[in-house]
Amino acid sequence: LLEKMADVSLKEAALIVGVVAACYWNSLFCGFVFDDVSAILDNKDLHPSTPLKNLFQNDFWGTPMSEERSHKSYRPLTVLTFRLNYLFSELNAVSYHFLNLVFHAVVCVVFLKVCKLFLDNRSSVVASLLFAVHPIHTEAVTGVVGRAELLSSIFFLAAFLSYTKSKGPDNTIVWTPIAVTVFLVAVATLCKEQGITVVGICCVYEVFIAQGYTLPTLLDTAVQILRGKGSIPFSMLQTLLKLIVLMLSTLLLVVVRVQVIQSQLPVFTRFDNPAAVSPSPARQLTFNYLLPVNAWLLLNPSELCCDWTMGTIPLVESLLDVRNVATLTFFCFLGALIVFSLRYPGDSSKTVLMALCLIVLPFIPASNLFFPVGFVVAERVLYVPSMGFCILVAHGWKKLSNKSVLRKISWVCLAAVLFTHALKTLHRNWDWESEYTLFMSALKVNKNNAKLWNNVGHALENEKNFERALQFFIQATQVQPDDIGAHMNVGRTYKNLNKTKEAEESYLIAKSLMPQIIPGKKYAARVAPNHLNVYINLANLIRANESRLEEADQLYRQAISMRPDFKQAYISRGELLLKMNKPLKAKEAYLRALELDRTNADLWYNLAIVYIELKDPTEALKNFNRALELNPTHKLALFNSALLMQESGDARLRPEAKQRLLHYVKEEPQDANGYFNLGMLAMDDKKDMEAEAWMKKAIRLQPNFRSALFNLALLYSQTGKELMALPILEDLLRYYPDHTKGLILKGDILMNQKKDIVGAKMCFEKILELDPNNVQGKHNLCVVYFEERDLIKAEKCLVETLALAPHEEYIHRHLNIVRSKIASLGAVEQSSLPSEGTAAAEEKKNSFQNLKEVKNEKTGTQSTVDNNKEHSKNKKLTKKNSVDKETPKKSTKEIKDIEKKRVAALKRLEEIERILNGE
Repeated sequence: LLEKMADVSLKEAALIVGVVAACYWNSLFCGFVFDDVSAILDNKDLHPSTPLKNLFQNDFWGTPMSEERSHKSYRPLTVLTFRLNYLFSELNAVSYHFLNLVFHAVVCVVFLKVCKLFLDNRSSVVASLLFAVHPIHTEAVTGVVGRAELLSSIFFLAAFLSYTKSKGPDNTIVWTPIAVTVFLVAVATLCKEQGITVVGICCVYEVFIAQGYTLPTLLDTAVQILRGKGSIPFSMLQTLLKLIVLMLSTLLLVVVRVQVIQSQLPVFTRFDNPAAVSPSPARQLTFNYLLPVNAWLLLNPSELCCDWTMGTIPLVESLLDVRNVATLTFFCFLGALIVFSLRYPGDSSKTVLMALCLIVLPFIPASNLFFPVGFVVAERVLYVPSMGFCILVAHGWKKLSNKSVLRKISWVCLAAVLFTHALKTLHRNWDWESEYTLFMSALKVNKNNAKLWNNVGHALENEKNFERALQFFIQATQVQPDDIGAHMNVGRTYKNLNKTKEAEESYLIAKSLMPQIIPGKKYAARVAPNHLNVYINLANLIRANESRLEEADQLYRQAISMRPDFKQAYISRGELLLKMNKPLKAKEAYLRALELDRTNADLWYNLAIVYIELKDPTEALKNFNRALELNPTHKLALFNSALLMQESGDARLRPEAKQRLLHYVKEEPQDANGYFNLGMLAMDDKKDMEAEAWMKKAIRLQPNFRSALFNLALLYSQTGKELMALPILEDLLRYYPDHTKGLILKGDILMNQKKDIVGAKMCFEKILELDPNNVQGKHNLCVVYFEERDLIKAEKCLVETLALAPHEEYIHRHLNIVRSKIASLGAVEQSSLPSEGTAAAEEKKNSFQNLKEVKNEKTGTQSTVDNNKEHSKNKKLTKKNSVDKETPKKSTKEIKDIEKKRVAALKRLEEIERILNGE
């Protein structure tokens, strides 16, 4: 490349690069907007964890080429540069914009070299400067996804420059430049599809520039040969050979490209390109009118818009439409230029011919001539055609400036054009600062495009400004009443505003605009994949109502019947079936989704949740592991698989569980649950100091963390630090005054360690206020009465406790002890012998001591620890369940559907705990 640009002086290159920098420096302050979101932010192909081969299997947006929802834009080399950006700066937009600026500067310098083939030095610099500052390029340069145009253009121009070296001395063929050209064409095509059109430019260059033929000469030669009056000249045979090699190479590239898209064209709707689905003559008239529209944007780029779809340009439906005059004028002007360039010899006609080739041939893929495209007008596709335009303008300016009368005015006009274009470009860059600024600037130019109203709404929605977003979405439905997406947006926003009835009405309107279902008929060509989400959104909305679950399931099945490869429908249906207590059917749905996409970590994770519901932890763990193989940072899989290992009771799994939890807290450093469960693992391993540190960290992050507070107090009581447990229990009971386990533990410590009978009594009385049938609390209160020497009250209390748990042998034993003491004390009181009184007092002391041991047997630390430890495990189960509830959220943000079942499970566990606490 450097050798080819040898005659571009350093001063010229510096001037071009300086002008580019001056026009685009503010693009560095812009973010990711519009298509950047799909191509950069949502594209997993950028992540280092994604295999490189995926770049060559997926489209520009990261969707597998085999899927019908793919746009079929195959640009792996452009995505590779995005991946390099991600490697160095992840999602820092500055680096992406800077690289685009550099690529634009490179294109401008290489273009200068191309211009010098057809223009003098001064005119070449003028053409290159005009190209550098032209405002039409802001979409390609400031929009990150425009990099496809920039990269493709670099190799496009390099391929052409290489081909110009293929003519040797005496008109011989030099094959090396041709081979390099074919290689560079392939590279340009892998950056963006229009790169292949450089082959046409090379063919025109070979015939009319390198060989110097004109159209009349070619026609005369052809007539002579057909009449048998002559043979094909050797030079023409050589030219034909070169052209055949080029055409065969191009054909091979086209065949490979067709294989890549699997002979399927992308699915676009009438909203993307209304003319493409219009009847004749509206379709032809509109497509032809779009040509002068594009030409006008090059000539007068004063009103630029990021999106020209939908109703931006009304259809030309009649021959009497006044806009046909513009079409006729355009074709007359174009025809005159073509005739001039092909008929007459000379440098001027050659320059015009090459300029026309650069304008027309690269534009053909976007012209709707051979296949429909997903837009009406797109400023970015004018990036290469504008090169030809700039050559034409520079050539015309040279003609004017050579005339002494017009020399000064031509320079003034040139300076004015360059200055105003540069200012417009600089100002236009700021429009790309954010999605809101971009789409609001577009609405100033065009208010008839519902997509723009929708996109402003999306920008406001992302800022959680739902009320204002709703206004723009409603306006979109008024501009385009049959826009399914707009009604879906209205429904979603009403849902976000908790207006369920209005949301359902909007979704039903959107659903009514969908084509009617005919059994066995596929709708891929009629319905955009995104529009099928109306069934998913409506089902997700109504399934919050327990009585409408079957209706929601019917909607999911309806979506699947319209598109059997609709993966999201299977995922959402699987979640619903789990809610309906049909885990086997949910499993079937997820397995069907996995047939469509085995690389989706979320699907393996959801299947693991199904196996948990099916009480198959081994299979659940296998599926968690598969999710983590695909996505090692899958947070929910890390957390829940660690909990599953922990709760299995298998000590061999604890080290791996710990590693996963450590990985989880690295990914989610602000989630106290991760540290809490690390603490629980440490408690299981008897690593008391480590457990204490993890619990304290969890409490620092979440001071009211119920389970962490209780288990830290429990840990202290287990390790002989009962007095350190008291302030922790005070915090726990301040946040949760009805925490029964906390009250029991506190009462136990107050009675055994602090000898605070009054404080312990208050704890046990509080338990009975909360739950009069709590056996452990009732029994411990009986012990308090005994400590207070109130044996009658202790007896009555134990009788009541026995009524609550008549089969508990220890209560019978304790009651017998109290009654025997009452009887023995009664006998002593009837005697007046002091010695007997002393003996009686001693007996009472012994009996009291015996009962304390019994009391300690029930309420001592070990018993309390055992029961409460189980409670702490149940708290861990609660966390696991809460994460399970997040599973739908991962895919459809549906959380409430599993909650009631979880609450019921926890109630059953509490009942089990109460029984255990009485043992």
